[in-house]
Amino acid sequence: MARKEQNSPPSGLRIGAVSYLNTKPLIDGLEDSFGAEDRLLLDLPSRLADMLSHDQLDVALIPSIEFFQGSEYRILSDACIACHGPVWSVRLLFRVPPSEVKSIALDEGSRTSAALSKILMNDRFGIRPDCLPLPIHSNPFDAEGDAVLVIGDRAMKPNMTGFISEWDLGEEWYQETGLPFVFAMWVGKKIDGVIPRESSLLELEHALELARDRGVSNAMALATRYAAEYGLTVGECYRYLSHHLRFRLGPNEQLGLKLFYKKATQLGLAPQDRDAEKFRMATT
Repeated sequence: MARKEQNSPPSGLRIGAVSYLNTKPLIDGLEDSFGAEDRLLLDLPSRLADMLSHDQLDVALIPSIEFFQGSEYRILSDACIACHGPVWSVRLLFRVPPSEVKSIALDEGSRTSAALSKILMNDRFGIRPDCLPLPIHSNPFDAEGDAVLVIGDRAMKPNMTGFISEWDLGEEWYQETGLPFVFAMWVGKKIDGVIPRESSLLELEHALELARDRGVSNAMALATRYAAEYGLTVGECYRYLSHHLRFRLGPNEQLGLKLFYKKATQLGLAPQDRDAEKFRMATT
């Protein structure tokens, strides 16, 4: 592990993130700011959320729908994963006209996208289709259902055989609300009202945002390194990282996050007892 930089995160931190393409600008080189005692664990989003909940992680990049579940969770950085329109990697494919959908196969790898699908169907048509589980490693194009949620590299160039239309969920949300959509953010857990190592939160915030700034500025290098792994050209990969995705939790992103929370509570997808304090960064 590399020597700590100035303003590096406090020692002994257990940090969890996902190794998906959309996280590369946030985590590539992050370990360069760590000390020997710090650990970065890569796992599935739902597992990271469970580990944070059970105090097996101090900090995790977790999906926004998971963030809503814990009253003790606090945002630790303005580094996030969001979009301001088409996201390209999250699509809902339809076998029937959207207004006639009675069942949706929802990818178990993305609870946030599943919740967003339910919200958009309810907002547009006032319908709540039956939900069919789609195991993480199964082929989504073989799934039953009037509609199928597809995420990741398979959503970027979907096989439309048997489907008549599609929604890019980032684009649909933006058209519906005029706001960005936030998929994930760095979160810590308060215990007895205090986030562990609270005196070092500014150092942690700096390290996470420094990694983000380096990753964003190196988008072409990341695209060159990872494009083939995800079945993309370098140009496609660069456009995804630099155009489709946004990595800063600014005021509009916070408004989008709050609206997503409000809509999620209306459908019973999130608890209703979260106050405005939850949506502010822990260091403010």
